[in-house]
Amino acid sequence: VSDVKKTWYPLGYNIRPERLHSIACETVERYGGQLPSDEDELLSFKGIGRYTAGAIRSFAFNEDAPILDTNVIRVLHRVFIAKGDPKTQKARLWHLSEALIPTGKGYDFNQGIMDFGATCCTARNPSCQQCPMKSFCKTYPFDRKLRNAAVRHEGR
Repeated sequence: VSDVKKTWYPLGYNIRPERLHSIACETVERYGGQLPSDEDELLSFKGIGRYTAGAIRSFAFNEDAPILDTNVIRVLHRVFIAKGDPKTQKARLWHLSEALIPTGKGYDFNQGIMDFGATCCTARNPSCQQCPMKSFCKTYPFDRKLRNAAVRHEGR
């Protein structure tokens, strides 16, 4: 744990090594070393919240579990909502994230929407002209002033 802490410290991840170690120990004790796929069981671990539980279920168990990271929030908010502060619309965004997952495709959908938010629908300079969703995106087209205001609103 101390070696991991030294490596991660410059990244600002001071508490994560302890949490990961604690989760690993608890997983061995309670589940014989195999993380559970049940959402409630995952949420019972200190340090695992809804996003991490969804990511584990989606990426480790290929379940149709929603996730909501920064990129997913940005994409869903821009494409489907466009108004208000995304931080106050978490329940709606979680619902959207879950409803949009094609049955049996949770892994692919979640990986795709995270990658899309990181490469096309970026926070600072989205590639709106090349966006495959521009025909139904609620924020397309929008001018540079509105884009800059949205970027500032996202804390960037």
